[in-house]
Order: sequence, then structure tokens, then C-alpha cells
Amino acid sequence: MTELRCYMIILAEINDPERFMAAYARVVPDLVRQFGGRYVVRGSGGIFLEGGWCDSPSVLVSEWPSRADALRFWNSPEYVAAKQLREGTGRFEILLIDSPAWNPPPA
Repeated sequence: MTELRCYMIILAEINDPERFMAAYARVVPDLVRQFGGRYVVRGSGGIFLEGGWCDSPSVLVSEWPSRADALRFWNSPEYVAAKQLREGTGRFEILLIDSPAWNPPPA
């Protein structure tokens, strides 16, 4: 039986990177771990090959044991407070999706 995992995918256009990094980005990684998540992708300076809504998106993908765990993190008082730290630093689109755990084939 394939284990389902949950992925939180964040696309962002950061327009105040100094404030974003100094506040929000310092607090949230510990909360993600505390609530059972782990980062699988963190990057900036991407390019849209099709569609898109900004010139240089950042992306963050976190993996969660379940949708319930991801939502527990998202709705927690700790994250609600942390989320306020990113207000005014950019535009964010967040997607939560269930998927079988992906194990890439050996190279």
C-alpha cells in the first residue's frame, strides 16, 4: 500500500527580501519541524516556462505526514502569529495537495 503524504507548495514574489528573511524566515523553519513537516525544495530566482504572474518566483515545498498535520501547522496560533511577519513582504500563493510519497529511482 502506497503511503499518502501531503505537500504544501508556496509560490512567492518577494518584494522586501530583507524584512522577509529577518523575521518570517527565521521563525517558520522551526515551526515546520515542530509540527512534523520537512522542506523538500527551497529556492529563489525561478522562471515560469508557461503562465506565471511574476518575473522571478521563489518556491518552497514542504512535506507533511498527512493533510491533518499540515492544517494543524497552518491553523496553529504559533503559525498564525508568524504569518503576520510576512505581511507586506510579497505576494504568496499556497497550495496543499495529497500525493503518494515519491521515492525517485536510483541514478
